Amino acid sequence: MKQLFLSLATMLCALCAQAQERAFLPLSGIWESSLGTCRLPGTTDENKLGNPAQAPYVTTQLTRLHSYSGQVTYERDFTLPEGFAGKKLRLIMERTKPSTLWIDGDSIGSFSHLYAPHCYELPSLKPGKHHIVLRIDNSKTSVPKEIQSSHAWTDATQTNWNGILGKFGIEAYDTPYINKVQVYPSVSEKCARITLEVWSDYPCSAIVSIQGKAWNTPTTHVLPTFEKNITLQQGANSFTFTLGMGESPLLWSEFHPALYGLDIALNNGHSHDQQHIDFGMRELGTENTQFVLNDKKILLRGKHDACVFPLTGYAPMDVETWRNIFRIAKRYGINHYRCHSYTPPEAALKAADIEGIYFQVELPLWGAIQRNNISLNTFLKREGNMILDWLGNHPSFMMLGLGNELHGDIDVMREWLDEFRRKDLRHLYCFGSNNNLGWQGPQDGEDFFVTCRIGGGEGYSTHVRSSFAYVDAEKGGILNNTRPNTTANYAQAIARCPRPVVGHETCQFQIYPDYQQIAKYKGVLYPYNLEIFRNRLKENHLYDQAEAFHRATGHFSVACYKADIEYALRTPGFGGFQMLDLQDYPGQGSALVGILDAFMESKGIIDPETFYGFCAPVVPLAEMKDFCWRNTQTLQVRVALSNYEENDWNTPIRWQLISDDGTWEKKGTLSYSAPQGNVTPIGNIELPLNELKTAQRLTLNLQTGRYHNYYHLWVYPDEQESTEGIYIDSLLNKQVKAKLAKGETVLLLPRHKDIGKQSVGGMFTPDYWNYAMFKTISENAGKEVSPGTMSILTNPAHPLFRHFPTEEHSDWQWWSITRNSRPMILNHTDKAYRPVVQVIDNIERNHKLSIVFEFRIGKGKLLVCTTDLNAIKDTPEGNQFRTALLRYAKSAQFQPDTVLTWEELVRLFTEDITQRDIQGVKNQSDYSSNVPM
Repeated sequence: MKQLFLSLATMLCALCAQAQERAFLPLSGIWESSLGTCRLPGTTDENKLGNPAQAPYVTTQLTRLHSYSGQVTYERDFTLPEGFAGKKLRLIMERTKPSTLWIDGDSIGSFSHLYAPHCYELPSLKPGKHHIVLRIDNSKTSVPKEIQSSHAWTDATQTNWNGILGKFGIEAYDTPYINKVQVYPSVSEKCARITLEVWSDYPCSAIVSIQGKAWNTPTTHVLPTFEKNITLQQGANSFTFTLGMGESPLLWSEFHPALYGLDIALNNGHSHDQQHIDFGMRELGTENTQFVLNDKKILLRGKHDACVFPLTGYAPMDVETWRNIFRIAKRYGINHYRCHSYTPPEAALKAADIEGIYFQVELPLWGAIQRNNISLNTFLKREGNMILDWLGNHPSFMMLGLGNELHGDIDVMREWLDEFRRKDLRHLYCFGSNNNLGWQGPQDGEDFFVTCRIGGGEGYSTHVRSSFAYVDAEKGGILNNTRPNTTANYAQAIARCPRPVVGHETCQFQIYPDYQQIAKYKGVLYPYNLEIFRNRLKENHLYDQAEAFHRATGHFSVACYKADIEYALRTPGFGGFQMLDLQDYPGQGSALVGILDAFMESKGIIDPETFYGFCAPVVPLAEMKDFCWRNTQTLQVRVALSNYEENDWNTPIRWQLISDDGTWEKKGTLSYSAPQGNVTPIGNIELPLNELKTAQRLTLNLQTGRYHNYYHLWVYPDEQESTEGIYIDSLLNKQVKAKLAKGETVLLLPRHKDIGKQSVGGMFTPDYWNYAMFKTISENAGKEVSPGTMSILTNPAHPLFRHFPTEEHSDWQWWSITRNSRPMILNHTDKAYRPVVQVIDNIERNHKLSIVFEFRIGKGKLLVCTTDLNAIKDTPEGNQFRTALLRYAKSAQFQPDTVLTWEELVRLFTEDITQRDIQGVKNQSDYSSNVPM
């Protein structure tokens, strides 16, 4: 088979808005394929061709209902119009997999790139009927094997589809013609440099004219017409023109995404060609550890994108769908998208231009780069150069990375970035996102550093996100293993890096699934994984709690999102963060980590206005050493402001501190001036708490202009409850048995070493990412496995909480209590039994867990708490929790309604627990070398 080797300029062609004036013959419609009749554009999955899904289904990801990997041949006849006679022709497939083309039985050639359109120069064809054959190859041999674990290919997200997407047809044009246009704006010089590549089949002269005007802005700005006589030689001709943008060009940013449209015409008297180019006047750079856009510092409030589109299995090819997606994300405060090991279609960048989204795209790699891997290196460098050519004009295209969590030869990566910079300085470049899992720290040659940590160091001093898997940080990192506060930040870490740092894949907090969402899956992917998890919940007799599990874990996850994001906002000079994720990631073990579902639709957990309050250009921040206070203390709060609006911020902050019942309230105002582009201390709030005589939850509300934020804190009386009338023990011994036989009340505080096999570890934060995946990674690395729990679940109206206010889910007052607990496995209790303080297990394991539960044993009453109360006795919340337990046990409301015999109770504390064999999916990141350097 004869291969067609074309220059990069020939492979890239002007499409979409750039080619609207050229004659175009769509090839959309019915085709015959080697798998059956189908419709293109489309995929074999959408056409229900390929292999139907077979049981047993997997729990690790969504299931393709019709999967296929291999070569598929598509063919049909088409009629070339009379108007195409004598013109140059090219076949355009906007997005596809490695392809080969035949026209009327003649071989035209092959392409194997993924991101840019496949554009085939066709031979001269007469008007009338012709036959076209296309072979699309998505087999394992069609691209380097390393590409197949990236999100450009894997079934874990968009699926390894086979087909043709987007613009599809034959374009006709005369010579000479405009082959390529690049626009390089200069805000400081108030001009735009335009490079024009013109192809001519013969020497001639021509006139280039350029007309431009601003759009996507309420302000009108029409540019003077530019006209130039040019002389063309046969073949490719390159020209550079400087276009003045006037004294006050409109600048592009998240706040004002002003776009300029250029109509570029080429006329030589015999032929005419015209293209339309949109661009934005913006200059992106860095200043020390911060990003600078148009001389304004910006903070990236980012979202990870893994091409999760369950209805189609691929990224949308139209602008309006992407605009709707970005509008949703912006309502939650997002101004930045990072595409994990893939580059989206041009429609995404067009929409981002309009909506004001800052994009980081990546090459399709998740693995290693080595100098001797010639096949992979050639593939990736070609993709990088084609991305720059094809998408480079888009102002939203801000950054390019080489892939996700790479390792390998840094010198090779540096050489590639140097080459990309020489080609195009409109973007910033990095070696990859979270390369070497951050252990090797920043490297010379990157413009910015996307990472979870900045090299090795003592404790958490190098971390730039607050939560980790247990394999990657002791006890899961800052949020789980340090006492909650709102004063700590990442300043110590970013001091180790001379360039902007972006926190990698923050906010990975599992949320229990809402099984009602299953009905939404009406496309090419089906959530058999969710059905399996739902059935396991039914087997464990917990399905009636599914909605409560979802609600409790969701609300607790929001609290953790807020804490994780505010660590970044409190850090002076921080570059930004990239959440994983605002939406669920239904692959890689089923990581349900979003406050939105996989369809970017709300789970009903938090409204976007509340979320925006702590994820916005301006966020008022309360800095407190603790969330839990004694009423003998004076509350001390330092108020600060994170200001990444376009200008300094001078609007006063109004604060309100109010009890849940509204009977206690304090207010005030703080005036200040906060400079643009950093976090600024504003003032202090100091309040004695001695007026509060009972345990209370307070809410601190902060408001400045249209921006607002909130904090919960807890105040407890500085007192202790006596143990009179309660027998306390740590063992199920003769004394306990005798006390219960006499009808007495017993508080059992079992020693953790005695219930190790009947319990799981104590943990505060929701399990990280996905229990199955990191369980296996931890075991293979010889590291501690996460306890795997997700939140408490309780009834706030239960009499236990008369003296320990709580919502149904975990919050900051539960940190020491849950961290110092061993949740008991109560699978052997009656299926209807529900403990007082339940702990929600992960979807893989689904144990019935508890840290506070009760039984009636004979004539006696037993209250069990698996928290080590002695370990937390000196904390405000620890002392109050002990008080609440004792007062409840003494009260008339302590009337357990579940009866056990002594023998049944002993079995509960001694019998072995049946454990499910949980195996995780393979992860491409190198956890074998995650040691400090």
